Amino acid sequence: MRKWNGLILMLLAAVLVLSACGKDSGSGSTASGSTGESSTEAGAANDADRTIETVMGQVKVPAHPKKIVVLTNEGTEALLSMGIKPVGAVKSWTGDPWYPHIKDQMQGVENVGDEGQPNVEAIAALEPDLILGTKMRQEKIYEQLSAIAPTVFSETLRGEWKENFKLWADAVDEKEKGDQVLADYDKHVADVKAQIGDKLSTKVSMVRFMPGKARIYYNDTFSGIILKEVGLARPAVQDNPGFSDDVGKERIPDMNGDILFYFTYETGDGEGSKMEKEWTEDKLWKNLEVVKKGNAHRVDDAIWNTAGGVLAANLMLDQLASYFK
Repeated sequence: MRKWNGLILMLLAAVLVLSACGKDSGSGSTASGSTGESSTEAGAANDADRTIETVMGQVKVPAHPKKIVVLTNEGTEALLSMGIKPVGAVKSWTGDPWYPHIKDQMQGVENVGDEGQPNVEAIAALEPDLILGTKMRQEKIYEQLSAIAPTVFSETLRGEWKENFKLWADAVDEKEKGDQVLADYDKHVADVKAQIGDKLSTKVSMVRFMPGKARIYYNDTFSGIILKEVGLARPAVQDNPGFSDDVGKERIPDMNGDILFYFTYETGDGEGSKMEKEWTEDKLWKNLEVVKKGNAHRVDDAIWNTAGGVLAANLMLDQLASYFK
């Protein structure tokens, strides 16, 4: 009898162990099946690629890119304004290697060459998950860039930076932040317009000096669009839908206005400054009414033209307002 009792107890113990194992296995199965599936599905929902339309066609981009390389100065400012630091960027047109107004925000960012000729090897070494560039500058290396990471190109860089900004915000999946940046900018425009008030009829002339060139700048330029947004007038000869004209000294009279802003592209070799000096010391320049009245002002080329992004646009608005106080 004692022997049977022992066998019964052993069988009961075995049943209990198997039962417990079954429950654990079932629980584990539920966790890795049901709960695990939910987690995976949630992750997939959060990290699924998105497809966006670009000038180069449809591009599949990551939902939350972590390592972004940007190949335009304008694009760099767009990212910084949304609180995103790229892992790599083309160097500023002037500066060492960044414009003074973005230098502090670019600590630790890898310089990947010139906007007109990025270093493809340096870009690849950063192992980005997204590249932002422009057809206007980098069309020839699009296939090389696309082989490294999804590559989103804008069509051009001239004038309307806001359209490019919206593309960048979409590409990095920060549309809400991007909309807020643009809303803040539009409010800034409205505030400056109100400050200028009854002086909006002032005719604003814009001139740029470059190595071996002098240009009159028209409406479809970075600064020209900002002047138009604020509502400032332009001299009749400059109220042109185009970008700019390279001019000879016989066109100096066309530089006249109620106020004149000129900016100089100087890379460090002195050639841009030499051109500025030659022209601003010319008799025709000195005889301009705007110059004789002391209303010709030298402004920062990076802010008023070369940087071309939202940070520069806000700084230009502040500087513009200061001249009308």
